[in-house]
Amino acid sequence: MPPSINPLARLFDGADEVVAEIERRAAASADAAVPHPDDAWAEAAAYHPKGLALTVSEVVEETATAKTLRLRATGGGPLPAFLAGQYISLTVRIGELVTSRAFSISSSPAVRDHYDLTVRRLRGGLVSNHLLDTAAPGAEFTSDGPIGTFFHNPLFHGDDLVFLAGGSGVAPAMSMIRDVLDHGLNRRMTLVYGSRRADDVIFREELDRIARERPDVLTVHHVVSEPEPGWTGAVGPLDAALIDELAGPLNGRMAYLCGPPGRYAYLIEQLRSLGQPRRRIRLEANSVALPPPADPRWPAGADPAGTVTVTARGRSFEVTRGRPLLDSLEDNGLRPQASCRSGECALCRVKVCSGEVFHAEEARLRGSDRRFGYAHACVAYPLEDIELDF
Repeated sequence: MPPSINPLARLFDGADEVVAEIERRAAASADAAVPHPDDAWAEAAAYHPKGLALTVSEVVEETATAKTLRLRATGGGPLPAFLAGQYISLTVRIGELVTSRAFSISSSPAVRDHYDLTVRRLRGGLVSNHLLDTAAPGAEFTSDGPIGTFFHNPLFHGDDLVFLAGGSGVAPAMSMIRDVLDHGLNRRMTLVYGSRRADDVIFREELDRIARERPDVLTVHHVVSEPEPGWTGAVGPLDAALIDELAGPLNGRMAYLCGPPGRYAYLIEQLRSLGQPRRRIRLEANSVALPPPADPRWPAGADPAGTVTVTARGRSFEVTRGRPLLDSLEDNGLRPQASCRSGECALCRVKVCSGEVFHAEEARLRGSDRRFGYAHACVAYPLEDIELDF
C-alpha cells in the first residue's frame, strides 16, 4: 500500500478496488509526461459534467399521484456515476418560464444507462404537476450532474440505519436500498414510511418483497394517516412513541429524514426526545424551501405580500417580499445557476450590493457569505429595494 493511503480507508466498501486503481495509476504515470490541462479537465468532466442532455425513455405509473420518469442520455451512452441518495437539478420550461427543480435519483448507482426520477403530485406544485401532466417518452430535458450530501458514509454513519420517509421522499432511500442489494453492502436498514393512504405507497410491492426475501437487509413499516377499513398497519401521526415502537431503540443509529421538509423540525424534536443526538440525524435537502412569514424571525411590519424593487444586470422590476428571490429572478427572465433550491448547495449565490434580505432557516450561509454580502437566492427574501450582482 502506498504510504499516502490511510489504513482507515480500508473500512470503506470497495476500498480495495480504489487503492488498486491508485497504485495502477501511480505506476503508469511514473514515467509519463505531465498531462495537458485540457486533458485533465476532459477526464474530470466525465464524472462532474456541467450539464447533461436527457431524454425520457419510459414513464412508470407508481400510484395515482406518483410516476417515475426514466431518463437516458440523449444520444446514448452511460451517465455519470452518483452516490445513492444524491439528486440532479432538472431544467424545465413551463410556457415562458424556465426554472429548475431538484429530484432525488431513485434508481441504483449500479445502473448507469439511466436515472429514475420519482415525482409525486403536490398541491400547488408547479414543476412536479407539470411533469406528471406532460412528460412522455421522447421528452427532452437538461440537468446538472449528480450532487448532494444526503448519502451514506460507511466510516461515520455506521451500518445500522433508520429512515423516516414521507411521500416521494422515499426516492433516495429506495436508491440506497437498491445500492445495498446490487453491491452486496454490509448495511441494515429500517424504513418507516409515511403515506396518506394505503393505495398511495410508492414502491410498496418492491419494498415489501425485499423485506420479505431479505430481512437481514431491510425492515419496512408502513404508516398511513388516512386508514381505510381493513388497514392493519400503523396509523400516523409519526411521533416519538410510534418511532420507538416501529424502529426500536435508536442507540445512536444514524437516522435519515427524507421528506416532506415541513415535518423536519417536528421529527427532529421527536427524535431528540428519544435521546437521539442531533449529529446522528441527517436531512435530505433538495426541495423548495418553505415560505418564511411563519418564521418567528420574520421582521414585524414587513408585509410578505408587499412589493419591493430588485435591480440586477441593468434591469429593475417589482417583486413580492414573500417570494423567494431566485423565483422572482426567474419570473423576470434572469437565471442564476441553481441546484438544490433549499439553501444548502450555494450555487445560486448572488451578491447583495445594497438593501437587506431575509434568509429562511434552511440557508447554510458560509462565513464568507456573511462577510462579503452574498445571499443564497433560493432561500432569500428581499425586505426592501435591493441591488444584486451575479
